[in-house]
Amino acid sequence: MIKTITGNKDFIESLRGKRADFLLCMSNTKTAEIPGITQAGIPGLLHLTPTLDAEFIAIGEVRSLGNIAETPKGVPTPALITRAVHLLHPFHQIDLLNLGLEVSPKLEHFRLHTFGISPSDSIERGANIPAKEVFEKAIAFAQNLTLQSDYIILGESVPAGTTTALATALALGYDAQDKFSSSFKNNPSDIKRAVLERAFSRIGNSDDLFDILSVVGDNMLIFNAGLILGLQNRNLPILLAGGTQMACVLLIVNRILQMTEGKFDSSKIALCTTKWVAEDRSSDIKALLEMNDFPLNAYYADFDFSLTDHPALRLYDQGEAKEGVGAGGALVYALLNGITKEQITRKVESFLR
Repeated sequence: MIKTITGNKDFIESLRGKRADFLLCMSNTKTAEIPGITQAGIPGLLHLTPTLDAEFIAIGEVRSLGNIAETPKGVPTPALITRAVHLLHPFHQIDLLNLGLEVSPKLEHFRLHTFGISPSDSIERGANIPAKEVFEKAIAFAQNLTLQSDYIILGESVPAGTTTALATALALGYDAQDKFSSSFKNNPSDIKRAVLERAFSRIGNSDDLFDILSVVGDNMLIFNAGLILGLQNRNLPILLAGGTQMACVLLIVNRILQMTEGKFDSSKIALCTTKWVAEDRSSDIKALLEMNDFPLNAYYADFDFSLTDHPALRLYDQGEAKEGVGAGGALVYALLNGITKEQITRKVESFLR
């Protein structure tokens, strides 16, 4: 079942039975190297998480390391969910967007888009992103994107991305404290607070929007804001497949529209996330979405791992992982196409045998 966070169910029902292209936006930020800030991957190798995620959803194996990315507690990447959905009801195609990776996925026969974007630095030292340039590259990409499917599912894989998203939202003036989720069951708030203080000390009083994004953002946030705005003149529905990071993308879009006094039709856009994000007591995605000046439809897939006995998967239901690699959007896509909770569970289990 698909449940509504904001808006109504009409938009998502209009996509029932239709095919989608899956776009995965991948980038690295050295913010992930701060001890204790994230558990989105293998300690010491967090920069490989997006690379491994892309390889797994595309071909069902990883080539840049011996094993799939998992947390120190043994929680496997949400890429397993997205891959399971792809096998049960394939996406029309999978496109991979390299928005600044240390290591590019080792894949053939898949569209891997590169933009000459470098991994960003840690926000505590200044992310050092050419934000306006990244944004403009996204606009150009959107205007030239060729698709034959009915809609886009836009996912992301960015270790430490919830930290850069929180920093971005706060720096842009939103009341977002304690509203962003974490890869941890218990959000490392004290660590993040210290990092944010150091990050904000690098923002000057006269900094404009893109100057702020250059210091405290990440490439995925900036690029996807440009992608959304660049697709405005295309009659192409978009599902933002993610949690509070994708909510931050919309907050950036909102500030850009305020700055430019631009028009925006949000009726062709929806955010789709997981039950683990929607019901997370340490964050508030609904509140983040309602900070925008435009209305938005947002949904979550009523899916959990209650049908499995696998201890690693049950950790999801305990809050040890919540979203990523487009899992929420993929689950909604599956439910729209008649795939059951049991089918998804068994397919995910098959990867862990």
